[in-house]
Amino acid sequence: MQVAIAGNIGAGKTTLTRLLAKHYKWEPHFEDVVDNPYLDDFYHQMERWSFNLQVYFLNSRFRQILKMRECGKNTIQDRTIYEDAYIFAPNLHAMGLMSNRDYENYRSLFDLMEQLVGPPDLLIYLRSSISNLVGQIHKRGREYESSISIDYLNKLNEKYEEWIKTYDKGKLLIIDVDNVNFVDIPEDLGAIIHKIDAEINGLF
Repeated sequence: MQVAIAGNIGAGKTTLTRLLAKHYKWEPHFEDVVDNPYLDDFYHQMERWSFNLQVYFLNSRFRQILKMRECGKNTIQDRTIYEDAYIFAPNLHAMGLMSNRDYENYRSLFDLMEQLVGPPDLLIYLRSSISNLVGQIHKRGREYESSISIDYLNKLNEKYEEWIKTYDKGKLLIIDVDNVNFVDIPEDLGAIIHKIDAEINGLF
Protein backbone atom coordinates (compact mmCIF):
# COMPACT_ATOMS: atom_id res chain seq x y z
CA MET A 1 0.00 0.00 0.00
CA GLN A 2 1.18 3.49 -0.83
CA VAL A 3 0.09 6.61 1.06
CA ALA A 4 1.23 10.11 0.09
CA ILE A 5 1.04 13.46 1.86
CA ALA A 6 0.48 16.65 -0.14
CA GLY A 7 0.53 20.26 0.98
CA ASN A 8 2.13 23.67 0.62
CA ILE A 9 5.58 24.63 1.93
CA GLY A 10 5.43 24.57 5.75
CA ALA A 11 2.14 22.62 6.02
CA GLY A 12 3.77 19.85 8.08
CA LYS A 13 4.16 17.08 5.49
CA THR A 14 7.55 15.81 6.65
CA THR A 15 6.57 15.78 10.32
CA LEU A 16 3.31 13.93 9.68
CA THR A 17 5.11 11.49 7.35
CA ARG A 18 7.52 10.65 10.22
CA LEU A 19 4.75 10.23 12.79
CA LEU A 20 2.57 8.03 10.56
CA ALA A 21 5.53 5.93 9.40
CA LYS A 22 6.33 5.24 13.05
CA HIS A 23 2.71 4.43 13.98
CA TYR A 24 1.91 2.16 11.03
CA LYS A 25 5.46 0.79 10.53
CA TRP A 26 5.40 2.14 6.99
CA GLU A 27 8.62 2.90 5.12
CA PRO A 28 8.93 6.70 4.78
CA HIS A 29 10.22 8.41 1.62
CA PHE A 30 11.16 12.06 2.03
CA GLU A 31 11.61 14.94 -0.36
CA ASP A 32 15.22 15.57 -1.32
CA VAL A 33 15.81 19.10 -0.01
CA VAL A 34 19.21 18.64 1.62
CA ASP A 35 21.06 17.39 -1.46
CA ASN A 36 19.13 19.45 -3.99
CA PRO A 37 21.80 21.42 -5.92
CA TYR A 38 19.32 24.00 -7.30
CA LEU A 39 17.18 25.11 -4.36
CA ASP A 40 19.38 27.88 -3.02
CA ASP A 41 20.03 29.33 -6.49
CA PHE A 42 16.33 29.06 -7.35
CA TYR A 43 15.13 31.11 -4.37
CA HIS A 44 17.63 33.86 -5.24
CA GLN A 45 17.03 33.86 -9.01
CA MET A 46 13.78 32.05 -9.78
CA GLU A 47 13.53 32.81 -13.48
CA ARG A 48 17.03 31.49 -14.22
CA TRP A 49 16.71 28.24 -12.26
CA SER A 50 13.00 27.33 -12.33
CA PHE A 51 13.22 24.77 -15.16
CA ASN A 52 16.36 23.10 -13.75
CA LEU A 53 14.80 22.85 -10.29
CA GLN A 54 11.51 21.40 -11.55
CA VAL A 55 13.25 18.80 -13.72
CA TYR A 56 15.43 17.84 -10.74
CA PHE A 57 12.34 17.34 -8.55
CA LEU A 58 10.54 15.40 -11.27
CA ASN A 59 13.53 13.09 -11.76
CA SER A 60 13.98 12.62 -8.00
CA ARG A 61 10.26 11.90 -7.40
CA PHE A 62 9.99 9.47 -10.34
CA ARG A 63 13.04 7.58 -9.06
CA GLN A 64 11.50 7.51 -5.59
CA ILE A 65 8.23 6.01 -6.87
CA LEU A 66 10.09 3.27 -8.76
CA LYS A 67 12.12 2.52 -5.64
CA MET A 68 8.96 2.32 -3.50
CA ARG A 69 7.43 -0.08 -5.98
CA GLU A 70 10.50 -2.32 -5.97
CA CYS A 71 10.74 -2.51 -2.17
CA GLY A 72 7.35 -4.24 -1.95
CA LYS A 73 6.63 -2.66 1.47
CA ASN A 74 3.87 -0.35 2.67
CA THR A 75 5.20 3.16 2.07
CA ILE A 76 4.39 6.76 2.87
CA GLN A 77 5.67 9.57 0.65
CA ASP A 78 6.34 13.18 1.62
CA ARG A 79 4.94 15.15 -1.36
CA THR A 80 3.78 13.68 -4.67
CA ILE A 81 4.87 13.85 -8.31
CA TYR A 82 1.50 15.51 -9.06
CA GLU A 83 2.34 18.56 -6.98
CA ASP A 84 5.37 19.28 -9.16
CA ALA A 85 3.27 19.10 -12.31
CA TYR A 86 -0.04 20.61 -11.18
CA ILE A 87 1.16 23.23 -8.71
CA PHE A 88 4.80 24.26 -8.74
CA ALA A 89 5.62 24.22 -12.47
CA PRO A 90 2.30 25.80 -13.65
CA ASN A 91 2.64 28.44 -10.95
CA LEU A 92 6.16 29.37 -12.11
CA HIS A 93 4.88 29.45 -15.69
CA ALA A 94 1.90 31.64 -14.75
CA MET A 95 4.19 34.03 -12.83
CA GLY A 96 6.38 34.42 -15.93
CA LEU A 97 9.26 32.62 -14.20
CA MET A 98 9.31 29.68 -16.65
CA SER A 99 9.16 30.18 -20.42
CA ASN A 100 6.48 28.55 -22.60
CA ARG A 101 9.17 26.44 -24.25
CA ASP A 102 10.52 25.12 -20.94
CA TYR A 103 7.04 24.55 -19.53
CA GLU A 104 5.90 22.54 -22.55
CA ASN A 105 9.09 20.47 -22.40
CA TYR A 106 8.50 19.86 -18.69
CA ARG A 107 4.84 18.87 -19.13
CA SER A 108 5.74 16.46 -21.90
CA LEU A 109 8.27 14.78 -19.60
CA PHE A 110 5.70 14.54 -16.79
CA ASP A 111 3.00 13.11 -19.09
CA LEU A 112 5.42 10.38 -20.10
CA MET A 113 6.28 9.56 -16.48
CA GLU A 114 2.64 9.61 -15.39
CA GLN A 115 1.86 6.77 -17.78
CA LEU A 116 4.34 4.62 -15.83
CA VAL A 117 3.41 5.46 -12.23
CA GLY A 118 0.17 4.68 -10.46
CA PRO A 119 -1.45 7.10 -7.98
CA PRO A 120 -1.17 6.50 -4.22
CA ASP A 121 -3.86 4.35 -2.58
CA LEU A 122 -4.58 7.25 -0.26
CA LEU A 123 -3.67 10.92 -0.67
CA ILE A 124 -3.65 13.05 2.48
CA TYR A 125 -3.88 16.78 1.75
CA LEU A 126 -2.80 19.21 4.49
CA ARG A 127 -4.82 22.40 4.01
CA SER A 128 -3.33 25.49 5.65
CA SER A 129 -3.80 29.24 5.86
CA ILE A 130 -0.94 31.50 4.76
CA SER A 131 -0.34 32.79 8.30
CA ASN A 132 0.12 29.23 9.57
CA LEU A 133 2.54 28.40 6.71
CA VAL A 134 4.59 31.54 7.35
CA GLY A 135 4.77 30.72 11.08
CA GLN A 136 5.98 27.18 10.38
CA ILE A 137 8.54 28.32 7.77
CA HIS A 138 10.01 30.87 10.22
CA LYS A 139 10.01 28.31 13.03
CA ARG A 140 12.14 25.80 11.11
CA GLY A 141 14.52 28.53 9.92
CA ARG A 142 15.80 27.07 6.64
CA GLU A 143 17.96 29.83 5.18
CA TYR A 144 16.97 29.28 1.55
CA GLU A 145 13.27 29.65 2.51
CA SER A 146 13.72 33.04 4.16
CA SER A 147 13.17 34.86 0.87
CA ILE A 148 9.84 33.17 0.01
CA SER A 149 7.22 35.86 -0.48
CA ILE A 150 3.64 35.82 0.84
CA ASP A 151 2.48 36.34 -2.75
CA TYR A 152 4.31 33.17 -3.88
CA LEU A 153 2.80 31.10 -1.03
CA ASN A 154 -0.63 32.53 -1.80
CA LYS A 155 -0.42 31.57 -5.46
CA LEU A 156 0.70 28.05 -4.51
CA ASN A 157 -2.23 27.75 -2.09
CA GLU A 158 -4.66 28.72 -4.87
CA LYS A 159 -3.14 26.09 -7.17
CA TYR A 160 -3.38 23.45 -4.42
CA GLU A 161 -7.06 24.18 -3.90
CA GLU A 162 -7.76 24.03 -7.66
CA TRP A 163 -5.95 20.69 -7.91
CA ILE A 164 -7.63 19.11 -4.87
CA LYS A 165 -11.10 20.09 -6.14
CA THR A 166 -10.54 18.00 -9.27
CA TYR A 167 -8.43 15.18 -7.76
CA ASP A 168 -10.01 11.87 -8.79
CA LYS A 169 -7.08 9.44 -8.99
CA GLY A 170 -7.84 7.65 -5.72
CA LYS A 171 -8.96 8.08 -2.12
CA LEU A 172 -8.47 11.56 -0.64
CA LEU A 173 -8.38 12.73 2.98
CA ILE A 174 -8.25 16.49 3.70
CA ILE A 175 -6.87 17.68 7.03
CA ASP A 176 -7.18 21.33 8.05
CA VAL A 177 -3.86 21.85 9.84
CA ASP A 178 -4.74 25.31 11.19
CA ASN A 179 -6.96 23.66 13.78
CA VAL A 180 -4.83 20.65 14.74
CA ASN A 181 -1.50 20.22 16.47
CA PHE A 182 -0.48 16.66 15.71
CA VAL A 183 3.06 17.27 17.03
CA ASP A 184 2.27 18.29 20.62
CA ILE A 185 -1.28 16.98 21.18
CA PRO A 186 -1.53 13.16 21.05
CA GLU A 187 -5.34 13.39 20.71
CA ASP A 188 -4.97 15.42 17.50
CA LEU A 189 -2.65 12.81 16.01
CA GLY A 190 -5.04 10.11 17.23
CA ALA A 191 -7.95 11.78 15.43
CA ILE A 192 -5.95 11.83 12.17
CA ILE A 193 -4.99 8.16 12.60
CA HIS A 194 -8.65 7.32 13.22
CA LYS A 195 -9.62 9.01 9.91
CA ILE A 196 -6.80 7.23 8.06
CA ASP A 197 -7.90 3.87 9.52
CA ALA A 198 -11.41 4.46 8.19
CA GLU A 199 -10.02 5.24 4.71
CA ILE A 200 -7.61 2.29 4.72
CA ASN A 201 -10.33 -0.14 5.82
CA GLY A 202 -12.36 1.11 2.90
CA LEU A 203 -9.52 0.17 0.55
CA PHE A 204 -9.82 -3.55 1.27
